[in-house]
Formats: sequence, structure tokens, C-alpha cells
Amino acid sequence: MIEQLYNAYLQSHAVTTDSRAITPGCLFFAFRGEHFDGNAFAPQALEQGAALCVISDADYKVDDRCIVVDDVLATLQELARHHRRHLEIPVIGITGTNGKTTTKELVTAVLSKRYRTSATKGNFNNHLGVPLTLLAIPEDTELAIVEMGANHPGEIASLCSIADPDCGLITNVGRAHLEGFGSFEGVIRTKTELYRHLAAKEGTVFVNADNATLMEHLPRNTRNITYGTAARADVHGSHVADNPFMKFYFEVRDNVYTVQTHLLGAYNFDNCMAAVAVGLHFGVEPWDIKEAIEEYTPTNQRSEYRETARHNRLYLDCYNANPSSMAAAIASFRSLALPTTHYPLPTKMAVIGGMHELGAAEQQEHERVIGQLEACPLERVLLVGPEWAPLPHPDNMLLFPDTEAVATYLKEHPVSDATILVKGSNTNRLWTLEKLL
Repeated sequence: MIEQLYNAYLQSHAVTTDSRAITPGCLFFAFRGEHFDGNAFAPQALEQGAALCVISDADYKVDDRCIVVDDVLATLQELARHHRRHLEIPVIGITGTNGKTTTKELVTAVLSKRYRTSATKGNFNNHLGVPLTLLAIPEDTELAIVEMGANHPGEIASLCSIADPDCGLITNVGRAHLEGFGSFEGVIRTKTELYRHLAAKEGTVFVNADNATLMEHLPRNTRNITYGTAARADVHGSHVADNPFMKFYFEVRDNVYTVQTHLLGAYNFDNCMAAVAVGLHFGVEPWDIKEAIEEYTPTNQRSEYRETARHNRLYLDCYNANPSSMAAAIASFRSLALPTTHYPLPTKMAVIGGMHELGAAEQQEHERVIGQLEACPLERVLLVGPEWAPLPHPDNMLLFPDTEAVATYLKEHPVSDATILVKGSNTNRLWTLEKLL
């Protein structure tokens, strides 16, 4: 059955799970959702030109172009795994608690200077996104970059069994999805499943030499390439400044390359150095690496900078939030110097969304964030979400049940001449406040 599917796939190299995105010759995988049944769209998909439909309900079988299986997702994953075995190109796996998507995009930008690359779109990095990423790799691709996310033990190992990376990196390990992982140690065990996969095939690991946890868990039978500020790092560099964008340098054969990025926050130094290390390993020239990173501009509310008509400077990082990324964002914002040429002098404030999936650690982690905000001199802090309600907080921190309540407040209390950190997860929808700030 997989061979039948694969032969059909090779005719179009097109797979979709969306009946609205049918193209001639594609394979349609019919998933059941909470509010829909993809099986019901199989007849329509065939009418629109799909070559085959994979369904789990025989009642919707029109003819032999419908393949009935017990598990549509497992079949999609097996097709992707089968396709990966036929790919004769290096595959780079990227995982970690924070910075996965930014690092993936930086690595892609760097490698694209020399190779035809294919990479995970957006953060399509889960049990469904990884197989779709593999099946979307164009035929002329020379290098593939696959982002892998997880919120439960065993998920990185499962994704590695599909993507089968030859080399890879873990950006960092932090206190995220504790509800699913059970503990910080559970996070470490899950993320380092990538290391164990690479060790089994004697692959290559890129690792931040400044990260003690990752260095401690390095496998012995992999080729390990280190990067960072440590003197022992194979690829050495250093953070220079944030003005407001992060500037850093890296060294290659006694030559120093200074890079002015469009990224906010010193924490992006590690992401950039990972891209430098990967690029050098694959033979990209240092000047091309510098140019690729300088040309990269973040999107999707990740480390974005905005100047508004109200003379506000916005630091938008509202796609993802967990205790480690929150601490890094606040620390970076705390060290940010304000302009001294404006009058009235600008002030600092923050809009902070509640964090999710922390389980029993929820209250402790939110209390920790309040302490971090207290140490960062701010005129006002708007705390958004029910997670903050039971916690003691200083007078300059205002509580709001949701983003709509913040919007109402901002309409009644307009903000001008301020430097504002907006930090939260996509579910907080803090990005909708941009027009009011």
C-alpha cells in the first residue's frame, strides 16, 4: 500500500490534508477534526483532480482511488519515512525549547547562499508538520532543514524516526511544557533524543559550548562541532551590542567578521552562532554567512521592532512564551538603553501575557516573572491572563483578564513616548494591541 501511495506521490510530489487545496494528481489525506470529518470531502477531492484519497471511513469510499486505512496520520508518517529513505541529501534536524524557528530560518538563509535548500515552513514542526515538510521537499533540493517540536516525552525520537536527520542541534533546554514533560529533567531527556538518534548513526552535532546542560549530554560517538564565546569553541564569537538590533562577531582563521543583525535581544546571539557553525561546516564562505544573517528580517512577531506614530518603540515577541524565553526577553529589555535625544524622555513599560502548560509549576513560574519585572525599572506593566490574578504584585503592575480588556484600557489611557516590551504566546493575541500602541 505504501508503494502504491509512493508511486502516486512521485507523479505530482503533492500531498495535502486540506480539501480546499487540491491540485491535479495530489494525494489527499482525510483527517477527522473536532468540528469536521475529512472523510466526507474525499469524493469532492477526487472530482477536483486528486489522484488518491487516504480515508479511515469505508462509507466514503468512491472507488479504488480511495485507500481505507485504520490510521490516516500513521499512514502519512510512513509515507514520509519511506520518502526520506529515498532522499540522497543531508537533513539537518533542529529542536530546543526556544529559538527553534529563528535558528531554522537563519540556518536556511546561510545555507541558501550556496545550496538549493528546503526547510520547515513557519513552525510546522509536529507529528503532522514534519511528514508534510519532508513530502514538500522539491526534487532539486540539495539540503533540507527540519524543525522538530515536542511537548511530551518520546516525541523528538518519533520525529527523528521520520526525518532521520544526519546532523542537528538543540538550541537550548528550558522550563516549557512542564505539564506534558512532567519536570525539567523530562524536557532534557526529550530534547536530547535528537542526540541519541544522531549517535546511533554516528552523525554530526552542533552544540553551544556555553550551555553546560547540552555539553554534559553530548554523545561520545558523534562528530561534535562547538560554537559560542567559550575559548574552547570550534567556532568562536561574541555579542557586541544591542542598538536596538543585536550586533555580534565571529572568527574564522584569525579573521573577524562583524555582523549587524535585524534581531532584537542578546539571546539571539546563540541562534546566529548556530547558523554560523552550520554554514562553515557545509562550506559557506564567511562573507556569505555575514551577508545572509544581516539580510534576514524576522517575521510573525518574533523579535520584531516597530516605531509608531505615537513615538513608541515596540519590541514584539509575542509568538511564544515560557519561563526561559520570558526571562531572556525581560533581561534583554532591562539592559536596553533608552534614547536621550527625545523630549519628553521616553519611559519603559511592558505588556506580558500569561504562560501555559506549566502544570503544578504555574504559580511559582509566574511569581518568578513578577520578580524579574520588579528588577527591571518600568513605569507600568500590563499583566494579561487569569494566571496572574492570585499573585501579589506591586502597584505599577495592572491585571487584565484578557487582551480585549487591555485594548479597552489603552483606548482610555493612550501611551506615547514609551519603549514597550510586548511578550506572550500567540494564544494571548497580544499582537492585536500593536495598532493601539
